[in-house]
Amino acid sequence: MGDYPAAATSLTQALQLSGDLGDRHGQARALDDLGVVQQLTADYPAATNNLAQALQLSRDVGDRHGETWVLNHLGVVQTVTGAHSAAIDSLTRALQLFRDLGERRGEAGALNNLGELRFLSSADREACGYHTQALSITRDIAAPIEQARALEGIGRCRSREGNSGLADSYLRQALNIYRRIGAPEVQRVEATLLN
Repeated sequence: MGDYPAAATSLTQALQLSGDLGDRHGQARALDDLGVVQQLTADYPAATNNLAQALQLSRDVGDRHGETWVLNHLGVVQTVTGAHSAAIDSLTRALQLFRDLGERRGEAGALNNLGELRFLSSADREACGYHTQALSITRDIAAPIEQARALEGIGRCRSREGNSGLADSYLRQALNIYRRIGAPEVQRVEATLLN
């Protein structure tokens, strides 16, 4: 719903309660979710710190599922903060773990995250490959946000290579999904289509 201050407050309370109960799984989950909220509000140092703690706790308690999601979220923070080498490591590891666990939605998300990272590094062919793999997965499962992200990513790659007609087609498909699910990405894609 976009109420990040309330989310941060609730997650901080959950973290405290989990600690009071000695629930290390709960602590790891609260730290992971708090890190995501902090990433969304551009508090990258706090996000990095909380995600690193969540990763260590997840590993300590043997929670591979939790570890996988934390690695994926940490990779996003590393991408937006310019730590691209670390992001590749985190996202590649997350992708492998998602595959090992059979977690298809997570796999699609990690592929999209890798695609966005490679696009930022001007490795457009590789970026498009990751987004194409994600799109294939999302057509088999119900993951509209990841499907839209894949379509948008492919569209951006096609636009950069000069194929505006194909780019617009992918971007319009992404826009339709974003609109249907009420995602804030609508404005970004609309602006891209106007340029």
